[in-house]
Amino acid sequence: MISSSTRPANPIDVEDVRTRVNAALAAFMDGQSALLGRISPQLGPASDALRDFLLDGGKRLRPAFCYWGWRAAGGPADGSGGDGSGGDGIANAAAALELLQASALVHDDLMDRSDTRRGLPSVHRRFEALHRDSGWRGDREQYGASAAVLLGDLLLIWCDELFLRSGLEPAAVLAAKPVFDLMRTEVMLGQYLDVLEPVAGDSTDEGALDRARTVLHYKSAKYTIERPLQVGALLAGAGPELVEALGAFGLPLGEAFQLRDDLLGVFGDPAVTGKPAGDDLREGKRTLLVAHAMRGLPAADARHLDERLGAPDLAPEEVAGLRGLVARSGAPELVEHRIEELMRQSLAALAAAPLADERARGVLLALAEAATVRKY
Repeated sequence: MISSSTRPANPIDVEDVRTRVNAALAAFMDGQSALLGRISPQLGPASDALRDFLLDGGKRLRPAFCYWGWRAAGGPADGSGGDGSGGDGIANAAAALELLQASALVHDDLMDRSDTRRGLPSVHRRFEALHRDSGWRGDREQYGASAAVLLGDLLLIWCDELFLRSGLEPAAVLAAKPVFDLMRTEVMLGQYLDVLEPVAGDSTDEGALDRARTVLHYKSAKYTIERPLQVGALLAGAGPELVEALGAFGLPLGEAFQLRDDLLGVFGDPAVTGKPAGDDLREGKRTLLVAHAMRGLPAADARHLDERLGAPDLAPEEVAGLRGLVARSGAPELVEHRIEELMRQSLAALAAAPLADERARGVLLALAEAATVRKY
């Protein structure tokens, strides 16, 4: 067992990971903003929006797991990469994951028609407002959507650029690149399956739970924890045994993280989540929580939840009513129980993992708790 007395109080800030990743992002965006400025002064609003989105928030959870995958495999704490520059290569590589995350969020907010992100206007709403305030011609919603698609794509391109130019040994980057690419493929396909379920899935059939678990694994669990850990470890030269062990720790933890997020998406406090109360119900997300609720409710209530989930005309008082149905279904208790089971699996795998640096074990334990023990 890992002693609780050795657990860091603020795991994302151990070894200044958050500060280092933020610095890497700021330096990268300085260069990209200069590039946009050279192309056209009309790109100023795009540059400002991207800087704000990247630098004004975010937990940096994925970069933290990438960094501690690196340290678990024996990577040095200074992050030096071997190109002779003495730069913080692992912070750059980990920051690339934040660019990927930003790309996914910009697109996700557009697909979900979300008005806010981290308490601020989502990117497509920001550009709708720019269109309106500037008195421009045409459809402002279409302009906002177009801007969000293009800027999200740009962030996806930039994540590859920052990863490849991190300053780490080219051979190490080449070794990690297949898992980095697989992670990006998995999250995009998981997102597609998430979009598919509300229009083509049947919430009452036997496959609904399995489909919800598939979305959970590929849209979130692998992408949030398992793959970042493995990418970081491969960048430090990890062998197959450690990569597999980190996967055994990271996948159930990633699932538990997303299940906690699903609970917050229905029952979370907007002051904590940065999203309106019950936003997942408003957006019509067919999560595992909702799939369990469908099975736990009487037929008439399940049909009502199915029909009204994500309805365009869903009023705030109706969101509260749907939240009440989910609460009465017993689904939150099932999800909490599943989170506990997954945490047991994950922490047992961590305890047995052949880490090269024992300090990493304690930090990974603290990160696991920070990712899953979040309040409503």
